[in-house]
Amino acid sequence: MKLKSMLLLLTVILSGCQTTMEERGALLGTVAGGILGNQVGGGQGKVLATGAGMVAGAFAGAAIGSRMDAFDRAQMNKAYASSLESGRSGEVSSWKNPDTGNSGSVEPLRTYQNSTGQYCREFQQTITVGGKTEQAYGTACRQPDGTWQIIGG
Repeated sequence: MKLKSMLLLLTVILSGCQTTMEERGALLGTVAGGILGNQVGGGQGKVLATGAGMVAGAFAGAAIGSRMDAFDRAQMNKAYASSLESGRSGEVSSWKNPDTGNSGSVEPLRTYQNSTGQYCREFQQTITVGGKTEQAYGTACRQPDGTWQIIGG
């Protein structure tokens, strides 16, 4: 559980930074890989599996992020904004770039108000770039200006 908290904290800290899609992909891959690796083994083996998962996830995420073009990002952002703002929990919003074949989806899972009164949504995302598919889980909160900011993964 401590590892998940540390990974979430890292995600929250870096989510406010100006980052490229490659860096964001690497970050999300690191988090997802670390969580998956942490589910394997016990004791010292769990620590090694967590580290290996984080490294593998970072490489996979960076590769996917670097292959997304501006149209991919625009389609993805449009699907996220629509889904988080008005999609029902469990309703999948998808996007696809017909030129590259890259695609993805976002599914809001749960909506709640946090301790400061912001509306937040947990979501599941899937992104396929260059034939490689990555899945991740995250949380986004609605900002005062109406935009949604990912606060954790």
